[in-house]
Amino acid sequence: MGNINYKHFTLGVEEEYMVIDPLTRELKSHEQKIVSEGQKIIKDKVKAEMHQAVVEVGTDICADADEAFKDVATLRGTIAEIAGDLNLWMGAAGTHPFSHWHSQLITDHARYHQIVNELQDAARSNLIFGLHVHVGMEDRKMAIHIANSARYFLPHVYALSTNSPFWEGRLTGYKSYRTKVFDKFPRTGIPDYFESIEAYDNYIALLIKTNCIDNAKKIWWDLRVHPFFNTVEFRICDIPMTINETIALASLFQAICAKLYKLRNKNMNFIMYQRALLNENKWRASRYGIDGTMIDFGKETEVNTRLLLYELLDFVDDVVDELGSRHSLNYLIKMIEQGTGADRQLKVYEETNSLVSVVDYIHEQFLSS
Repeated sequence: MGNINYKHFTLGVEEEYMVIDPLTRELKSHEQKIVSEGQKIIKDKVKAEMHQAVVEVGTDICADADEAFKDVATLRGTIAEIAGDLNLWMGAAGTHPFSHWHSQLITDHARYHQIVNELQDAARSNLIFGLHVHVGMEDRKMAIHIANSARYFLPHVYALSTNSPFWEGRLTGYKSYRTKVFDKFPRTGIPDYFESIEAYDNYIALLIKTNCIDNAKKIWWDLRVHPFFNTVEFRICDIPMTINETIALASLFQAICAKLYKLRNKNMNFIMYQRALLNENKWRASRYGIDGTMIDFGKETEVNTRLLLYELLDFVDDVVDELGSRHSLNYLIKMIEQGTGADRQLKVYEETNSLVSVVDYIHEQFLSS
């Protein structure tokens, strides 16, 4: 393995959950009661989101996948218990199968009012649920290098996370409709690459200077060098239905970073592709999940997505034991074989012809591991 130290590739996981009315199965405002009760137990690891039917949680900085698993399991368990005491359900899917955004309340907070005032219906309709994974970096210079190279793999991991086939009661035909909703925001999607961390910082400074944004957190790309922490933050994924899926995806992002770091240490690099090309694969992932094909830009040909995912697992294989995440990554094989959250939602819908049954299934899966 050489003398590479993988210790700085820590993990932080943020998840967004839906609050469900057990009677109607619609999204429901919890009037921030879940957050205020949660903060008594898990402090600032739970917070409000823009819509009142959303609860966001975040783990501590975790040394490895096992620590992250325990933390996410505790967070889900705690939130589900608080919700149950309030006569509410929790669930994790990229979109709610049939709730309408215009009947949902916005959280009363200056930051959210400002976003809604600026973005109007794009913000009001942004009733979606994502997974954000932070991978620790030794410094920001390395972070921009890894972010540049990791962009290539975003569509592959995203395909595995697809978990939002329904929107406002419609079968959308997409495995992940969540990103279609989020695309209405500015500064979203796969970013371009930056020559250096200075070039990235200059870009941010220009946007702040010209009143495009007031701070770097309004960069909502699918991956970003975090404005305040030494992390690369992966933001492309739908929130997975289960804890195992979340940790498997987080472990894959961590392994990709470690592998790119290892290549860099040997003066090797991954080919940089233009955003326009990478977006072709992102679109395919959104539409077909793992059931379609993606473009292998090296070979300039279409390849079965599942095959590309097995290739990706091979690519990172030589770092996973150092990271202690082999068992988490092995779960990805189960996901590739059994289908994503979207595939499972669609299966329930095919069997029952009922979106209420789909919501029940999402709720049942929330704590399953």
